[in-house]
Amino acid sequence: MSDFLYIVDQPALTDFCARLRGVAWIALDTEFIREQTFYPQLCLIQIATPDQIACVDPLALPSLDPLLDLLYDPAITKVLHAAHQDLELFFHLRGATPAPIFDTQLAALVLGCGSQIGYAALVQQLLGVELEKAHTRADWRQRPLATEWLSYAADDVRYLRELYPRQLAALRERGWLEALAEDFLALCHPDRYRLQPGDAWWRVREHDRLGGVQRAVLRALAAWREEQASRHDRPRRWILGDAALLELARRMPRDAEQLQRIRGLPAAMLQRHGEALLARIATARAEPPEQWPNRPARPRLTPDQAARVDEWLTLIAARAREHGIPPPACADRRDVENLLAGMDSPLRQGWRAALIGRELQARLADGSHA
Repeated sequence: MSDFLYIVDQPALTDFCARLRGVAWIALDTEFIREQTFYPQLCLIQIATPDQIACVDPLALPSLDPLLDLLYDPAITKVLHAAHQDLELFFHLRGATPAPIFDTQLAALVLGCGSQIGYAALVQQLLGVELEKAHTRADWRQRPLATEWLSYAADDVRYLRELYPRQLAALRERGWLEALAEDFLALCHPDRYRLQPGDAWWRVREHDRLGGVQRAVLRALAAWREEQASRHDRPRRWILGDAALLELARRMPRDAEQLQRIRGLPAAMLQRHGEALLARIATARAEPPEQWPNRPARPRLTPDQAARVDEWLTLIAARAREHGIPPPACADRRDVENLLAGMDSPLRQGWRAALIGRELQARLADGSHA
C-alpha cells in the first residue's frame, strides 16, 4: 500500500484541501510537458505536509480551484526546488504566482551546498538518500499512471518537506532568512513570467553577432515569432528556428524573391507568413538609429572607481568562499562596476547584499577601500 494519496475525483480533492487549511507551509512540485507546446502542460501536482503526501491529477479533475485557492493563500509558504518553471506554470493558470515561497535550491546555494544543485543531489548530500532517476523523461500525459511513476513523483515532495526545516533552521542561525526572503519575493514578481515579445531577441542564440539595424530587424522578427508561438501554443522552433531568424536579420530581404533565398525557410512558411515577415523587416529597417536595440553600455567609471573593481572582486571572492559559495554566483565584474557607478546591481539586494553588498556600499559612501 502506498503512503500517499492519488487524487482523481473532485470530492477527494475538496476534502484533502479542507484538511490542509491552516497549515504553515506546503511542499510543492509539478510534472509537466512542453516539448510540443509554447505553454507548459500541467500533468500532475505533488503536495506534502509533515503529515501527508498527495499526487493530484489535473487531467482527471473537472476543477483545480480548491487546490489553487490553497496554493494562493498568502498565509501558507510554498516550498519548491528550483521554483522558476513551476511558478511560470501557475502564472499561466491564474495570471499570478503563488506566494510566499521558499526555494530550496537558492537556500542550498547560500548555505554552501553548491550552485544550481539538483533536487536529487541535494537530497543525497543532506539526507543521504539516493533517489530513483529512471522516470526523469517520462511522458506524464499518459494515463493510467504507473504506480512506480506516482511513487517517483511523490518522492519529489517527500524529501522536500525534510529539507525545508533543516534549511530554515540553518538560515535563521546565520541571520540570513530575511535577506533571502527578498530573493524569494523577486522570484514571484509577475514580470519574470509575463509575455514580453519585445525582449525575445535576447534569447536568440548568437544575437550578439548582429549590429545596428540588423538588431532592430531581429527584435521585430523575434517578437513576431513570440506572438505566433503563444497564440498557437507551439514551440518557438516550430514557428521559426533561431538560425533562420538570424539569417533574415542579417540579410534583411526586401521582397519575396530575396526572401526565398533565405536558408531554413520552408515553402509552407513562405506562403503563409512571407508577407508578414517582409512587413516586419521593412518597419524595423525604417526605425531611426536611436531606437535600435543595444546591449546595456558598461558604466563609465572614474579612475578611482576603476582601480577598485579588481580589489572588490577579490574581497567578494574571499567572502563567498568563507561561506562555501562559488564566487561567480555572488557577483561578476559588471555587477561590481554597476555598484561603483551607482547603478542597479544584484549586490544591492537579497543574500548578496547581506553577504557583502551593504558593506561595499558603506565603503563607497565613506570613500574607503577594501
